[in-house]
Amino acid sequence: MSIPFDPKELEIARRAPSFRAGQPGKPLFTFPVSEREAMLSLFRGGEAVWMPYGVETSLFCPHIIPDNIARGFVFEATPWPDPYTTWDDMFGVNWTYVPQVGGSMETPGFPHLFEDVNDWKENVKMPDPYAWDWDQSGRDNYDFLRKNGKANMFWFLNGFTFERLISFMGFEAAAMALLDEDQEDALHEMLEALGDLGVTIMDLAIKTYGDGISGFNYHDDWGSQKSPFFSFAAGQEFFVPVWQKLTSFAKGKGKIADLHSCGHNEMQIENYIAGGWDSWTPMAMNDTHELYEKYGDRICIGVVADELPENATEEEQYEAGKAFAEKFCRPGKVASFSLYSPPVMTDAYARGLYETSRRILG
Repeated sequence: MSIPFDPKELEIARRAPSFRAGQPGKPLFTFPVSEREAMLSLFRGGEAVWMPYGVETSLFCPHIIPDNIARGFVFEATPWPDPYTTWDDMFGVNWTYVPQVGGSMETPGFPHLFEDVNDWKENVKMPDPYAWDWDQSGRDNYDFLRKNGKANMFWFLNGFTFERLISFMGFEAAAMALLDEDQEDALHEMLEALGDLGVTIMDLAIKTYGDGISGFNYHDDWGSQKSPFFSFAAGQEFFVPVWQKLTSFAKGKGKIADLHSCGHNEMQIENYIAGGWDSWTPMAMNDTHELYEKYGDRICIGVVADELPENATEEEQYEAGKAFAEKFCRPGKVASFSLYSPPVMTDAYARGLYETSRRILG
């Protein structure tokens, strides 16, 4: 979608919510198209309108997905009415909300569903998504999903691969299952069933919310601060086939497939690409600049920005944003500004990034 740049676009139309106390939210300029249209143009049309800088999408986490309540993150038209306490996810695993950290963990002492994947069929009760009240959720959220102009992303906070396996059997046992030949066949079988469940939920979400959702954000952390939790070969064998099933379905329906995977996982990027993801935002311990250079034409990388000089002037801030766009915004190879960047996104920085990317792409 090639649209010539108009300097009038640099007028700030509104601001995004701020997550830093005492600081204004990121500026939203007078965009030539909605944020939703821009993101769909980038990921489904193959042409960026501007370089994404963190204001284009919004997470959608309806309470009809039991995991969203269990994990303490419901975000939809009507706020969750009660304090988060304890709740079962869609498989009956119990989670307890921890207010001090603003999230949930598996309830201490709650028994794991199984210790050996060979026992999964006897211990995992597959949920029935058709029993959830999709019609009511669709009515409740119709206006909510259309009035903001954003690319609303339906969030799978608990996906259907490694983190789900951890919730079933604990981290140590889940890691060992990837190495145990005696569990290999059962693990493949279970993951295939979980992938089918994921497709069913995605299908119901698309039928319910239609163009109110632009894509799916899938959460599956694969690493620690120093290294991945498992080998490239294990990810390739067990999890990539499930991902391919999910992303193929989403993209076949014209939706964006975005991966959230924390950890020092740069060695896994070929698996992320093979899994069919449109985008991945690596954490700052990954060399995002190198990842962009090597893989930015195959997956949209969230690149971490350099820090600004202390007491940088407005002109220096503008030039830094401009330089970022010049380096990481090329036709056919557009990065996004990473949410893991240091706090450099001043109005001047955003103006430099936005204006430069519009001139490059317009």
